[in-house]
Amino acid sequence: MIEIDTLIVGSHVVTMNPTRDVIRHGAVAVRGNEIVDVGKQSDLEAIYAPKQTVGSDRFVVTPGMVNTHIHITGEPLTRGYVPDDTPFEENVFMWLCPLYSVFTAEEERLSAQLAAVEMLKSGTTTFLEAGTIRFLDDVIDGLVEVGIRGRVGNWVWDLPPEPDVYKQNTDAAIDMLQQQLVDHASVADGRLGTWSILVGHTTASDPLWKAARELADEHGTGMSFHMSPAKLDPEAFVAEFGHRPMIHLAELGILRDDVAITHCVQVDDQELAIMAEAGVSVAHCPTTALKVSYGVTQIGKMPEMVKAGVNVSIGTDGNNASNYSDLMRATYLVAGLFKDARQDPQMFPAEMAYEMATLGGAKTMRMQDTIGSLEVGKRADIVLHDTDRPEWRPLLNVANQLVWSADGRGVHTVFVDGVKVVEAGQMTTIDEGTFYDRCQRAGEAITARSGLPDKAKWPVL
Repeated sequence: MIEIDTLIVGSHVVTMNPTRDVIRHGAVAVRGNEIVDVGKQSDLEAIYAPKQTVGSDRFVVTPGMVNTHIHITGEPLTRGYVPDDTPFEENVFMWLCPLYSVFTAEEERLSAQLAAVEMLKSGTTTFLEAGTIRFLDDVIDGLVEVGIRGRVGNWVWDLPPEPDVYKQNTDAAIDMLQQQLVDHASVADGRLGTWSILVGHTTASDPLWKAARELADEHGTGMSFHMSPAKLDPEAFVAEFGHRPMIHLAELGILRDDVAITHCVQVDDQELAIMAEAGVSVAHCPTTALKVSYGVTQIGKMPEMVKAGVNVSIGTDGNNASNYSDLMRATYLVAGLFKDARQDPQMFPAEMAYEMATLGGAKTMRMQDTIGSLEVGKRADIVLHDTDRPEWRPLLNVANQLVWSADGRGVHTVFVDGVKVVEAGQMTTIDEGTFYDRCQRAGEAITARSGLPDKAKWPVL
């Protein structure tokens, strides 16, 4: 018998391997942080002597999901404070930026932990942060403790509006970007690290765009930024450069297959062709698009992007534009939005939506060789869904039910890098007993300190 650390068993093992095999009465063998075998439970039990066996026929076993756009600071502790009936510009510059600006380092650390806990407990094991962290050292320290996998970045821009805490000249912005790539290249055995991430939109000068590109090349990281959720970005680029954002970024040499662009709702056919040729990935944030009324169902080209070969993955974004970090809920929307918008039920079937949330996310993060599926040699990022719940019974079509029936509430156990970080729905790495009370008190203190009004429409007596 071959000794391993853990044998994970389930009624269905959803491998997401190249042939998308779902193994009935399956198992995954884990040694250290690596998957060493996947197959029938009976076959693996005849080969391996595990130190522990986790799961039973009650569970569906899947790869961890990959959230390719989330703000882990600023918004988890101010969730829902911004009214949901504010225009885009007011939403960002009159509400979000002032809220972000009053955070302390300790609050950012707590905020990042809250986001990570919500992701892990709903089956997301890896994330790409939006590049809006101010206290990077503290945030990374908090993430190490929680045990999630991710790539993060400082708030970097050189064409800032107010407030003052974000102001950077071009040299300072480049220095900050370079320093984060040096100081945090690989943390916790590579589980955490930094990318060349800009806020994007219209907040970067051409020299900063070029420097971010060069730093991504120099350090071998990906590059990420926001672009064109609303008309503001294309209108501003046309006014300044005479053409739309993707054309300008292509001319600067920014767009390559290591680039992850968030939103991309307001792109035209010429931009789409440029994106496909460059091989960029798009992080589609469906809840934000709905809540901030980007027009994704009317003009969004996500189906055309996929058809053209663009890798489209899924993000949950910030907790004021998208109040949750449960990627299963966002995947549900991805599977449904364009079915209705195009009156075509063949748009984004459940299997495709789930691929976008796992394999698509792994590709966006340039981790397709290490995460996104349950295959030999990949990292042991594994989720067990409890099917002894009403939304899971009867279980007749696992892909359909992962996307259309279930959500993160059914996540029972989660492994990241071979370490059990969630067990029976509870975090194993931090004490949840006092955690949520700390989050509540911090959120109340931040919103009070911001000076922003409480716009809740119902009286709280």
